[in-house]
Amino acid sequence: MTATEILLPDAGPGTIGGLSVDRVKQLFNPKSIALIGATDKSFWSLSIYKNLLEGGFDGAIYLVNPRGIVVHGQQSYATLDDLPETPDLAFVMVSTAVVLEVMGKVADAGVPTAVVLTSGFGEVGEEGAKLETELIRLAQDRGITVLGPNGNGYVNNAASITPYGLPITTPLRKGNIGVVLQSGALASAVIQLAQTRNAGVSLLVSMGNESMVSMTDVMRYLVEDEATKVIVLFIESIRHPEDFLEVAHQALLAGKPIVALKVGRSEGGARVAKAHTGSLVGDDGVIEAVFRQNAVIRVDSLEDLMVTAELLSHTDPFSGRRIGFVTPSGGACEVISDRAEDEGIEIPSFAEATEDKLREVLPDFASVHNPIDVTGYILIDPDLAVKALKAVEDDPNIDEIVYVADLPHDESDLEVAVARAQHQAEAIASVRKPVIVVSNTITDITPFGRKVALASGFPGVVGGIHHGMTALGRAAEWGERYHAAVAAEVETAEVGEPIVVDAKPGDVFAERQASALLAEHGVPVVPNVLVRTADDAVAVAEEVGYPVVVKLAADEIEHKSDIGGVKLNLRDAESVRQAFVDVTEAGHGAGAADPAALVQPQRSGGIELIVGAVRDPKWGMVLAVGLGGVWVEVLKDSTLHLLPVNREQIRAGLTSLRGAALLDGARGTQAADLDAVTDAVLNIAQVVQRLGTGLESLEVNPLLVRGSEVEALDALITWR
Repeated sequence: MTATEILLPDAGPGTIGGLSVDRVKQLFNPKSIALIGATDKSFWSLSIYKNLLEGGFDGAIYLVNPRGIVVHGQQSYATLDDLPETPDLAFVMVSTAVVLEVMGKVADAGVPTAVVLTSGFGEVGEEGAKLETELIRLAQDRGITVLGPNGNGYVNNAASITPYGLPITTPLRKGNIGVVLQSGALASAVIQLAQTRNAGVSLLVSMGNESMVSMTDVMRYLVEDEATKVIVLFIESIRHPEDFLEVAHQALLAGKPIVALKVGRSEGGARVAKAHTGSLVGDDGVIEAVFRQNAVIRVDSLEDLMVTAELLSHTDPFSGRRIGFVTPSGGACEVISDRAEDEGIEIPSFAEATEDKLREVLPDFASVHNPIDVTGYILIDPDLAVKALKAVEDDPNIDEIVYVADLPHDESDLEVAVARAQHQAEAIASVRKPVIVVSNTITDITPFGRKVALASGFPGVVGGIHHGMTALGRAAEWGERYHAAVAAEVETAEVGEPIVVDAKPGDVFAERQASALLAEHGVPVVPNVLVRTADDAVAVAEEVGYPVVVKLAADEIEHKSDIGGVKLNLRDAESVRQAFVDVTEAGHGAGAADPAALVQPQRSGGIELIVGAVRDPKWGMVLAVGLGGVWVEVLKDSTLHLLPVNREQIRAGLTSLRGAALLDGARGTQAADLDAVTDAVLNIAQVVQRLGTGLESLEVNPLLVRGSEVEALDALITWR
């Protein structure tokens, strides 16, 4: 159990809306800092002090040590009361046992913000969590904004304020990437990766336990921070889901991409739904849906996290996925072609006029097709790649251009290297289309390479073709979402009035009740009639016409086919009569008190889908759409959506299924009318929303699709 879980719901600042941006801004922009617990014996103390000095902090740094001795070569103060002024920030690094006492003195001194480095709180168990609760209640009562505990602090690189508890290798390049991490040690790894790739950071925060200042509080600050263009997240847990959704939307409208690495791909979430849908909705699947629907770019590695952020940090939103490539290598062209297919990047053919221009500048043996290999002749003519770049800049078939090049790695004549890089930089800047520079591999940019880049004005270099192609695909997808949001092109579906149902907590509506409820509210449902005798079953069968299906009707039995409670393709009266006997006896055998039967017309052919919604304990109702029938738990081919959902998202989800070719009419089968399927799924989703908070799950399995005819053949509803 985490401290946050114990604190809620009376944690106050951790709830929706969180802390004000002004309070977070005050935390990250102190003019004076007191290091409480400063001592030469502490690695943390020395690191923070050095970081502040070497990072260029120009405010006062006060060292507080109870003995009032010289620490880190500077005279310390025995208490906060001895300081010549009230500091803006207290950095607390005392032992766990005295943190509360020290924080009381911080409050008495009127210090408005604090970073608590000390561990031993909610992360270690119940006793620590109780201590953390006391700490935050004290902070709330006394008006102190607290980052941590159990966090390394932050690096406000844009303002040269670096109260951070681990060593930082300087110089740290200033830039526009804001980083928020729910990890202490990995924060330093990200700093190191940014340095080796020459990526500029505006703010980096190690969140610690998030007992007061949350990840979403920092995100909201970064959305408004003029120094930040891209927001980077390392996420272990999203503690405030509704707040996260709100801030993600704000970031999208502000044109600030969010790039996230979410760890913990667990399937262990609590699924109490009594339906197949529960097997489709894993914790990570829900996170994937949340990110997809809210334009959060998800990556799978720290390398992709920073490479993608770096690309987005020096580009505007992409206008399309059509990219022209200029490379010095045929091998690079082959890697690019393979990876483009993986990442949804289009490599269109150049226009004839472009190819004519390329023939004028490239050697006869070079190809003029996209991607371009300027060949090894570049060793004879170093300007060959630049000439090719200029030749393709006006091609109408491409949206952006990728220029594959590396900064120099080894020490050489600096003046020559700078002149060569400056010539390329000027050519890149003059191109009328956006140009992204990508290196061949993700090797470190050396100090010499950084020196050349700085002196020449060479643009940022995205790290390696493999990771660069991942970044390009994510950037193109984000650009589409951004342009749609700005143009307000995403529809908002009207849900309708709430549906009032007479259901008790824990009730289960089996097929008869569930189908009737769905049909009443516009969901297309196959006709079915409840019968209690074999003679009535035969009469109904003859009325609707053979063949028919006879199913057990007993609310106690959720999965009828598992006990022999479903009989298909019945073509005469005798088979119907026997089927009635068989399914009702199966019901008796399974413990049904008063089994009856449903008779409905047999449907054949078509494609079976499952459409279900299950309540996630954190995010609310999640809709799953996938291949259905008896194969649902075997294939698990589904797409998930966090409700509410709109037509565009449902249709995109249908076409993303691995079995989407079945909907297109594979092997001569009848193609599905995707508009009709989308309408039916949207209708089901809206019924789920209208049923309100008492609903635990609702499942239609199968939803039969035959061309434009879409019908629910079976349904199950579970109440909380």
